[in-house]
Amino acid sequence: MYGLINKITAPASRRGDLIAILKESSNGMPGCLSYVVAEDASDESGIWVTEVWDSEPVVRDAIAKARPLMAGFNRVAVTRPFAFR
Repeated sequence: MYGLINKITAPASRRGDLIAILKESSNGMPGCLSYVVAEDASDESGIWVTEVWDSEPVVRDAIAKARPLMAGFNRVAVTRPFAFR
């Protein structure tokens, strides 16, 4: 398995719009076992995306559609998940 933890920064007052795009675009992604989108509790522009894939993803449609609303994107960690619920 392949995991990613990303922090995305939205422009002022656009976090909800960006979250909606990420949620919509994540449906049915081949090989995606888990895709969690969460608001950062201490940063009103911050979004955390935690992903688990069966292997390293090649196509990132969700990010491509959301890119115009991103003020920043940081890959925080690449992980090797071994268990999740």
